[in-house]
Amino acid sequence: QVQLVESGGGLVQPGGSLRLSCAFSGFTLAYYSIAWFRQAPGKEREGVSCISSSDGTTNYADSVKGRFTISREYDKNTVYLQMNSLKPEDTAVYYCATDLSGCGGAFGAWGQGTQVTVSS
Repeated sequence: QVQLVESGGGLVQPGGSLRLSCAFSGFTLAYYSIAWFRQAPGKEREGVSCISSSDGTTNYADSVKGRFTISREYDKNTVYLQMNSLKPEDTAVYYCATDLSGCGGAFGAWGQGTQVTVSS
């Protein structure tokens, strides 16, 4: 059974940093690309970043490029999202998901999410 559990969210001041973790079970990184997406109240879901299963290629939304970094640790079955220079507009619930289309945005399973609030 595929399971993903996000953690690491919290309240941070503008300009601060957080590292989100996505611990998963029921599959291996070799077969699934992993994406992070976020959803803020009243806004559409936004894909944030993805790391490809095939070669580890990463991509980022323009809104986070240069500030966020996605990475993975095979031996810990974990994918991370390092978020630096956070802005109030980054406030959202963040989810990690399996991407069934090789980072094409076709999300399969996702976790319960972790809240990120950027505020002074």
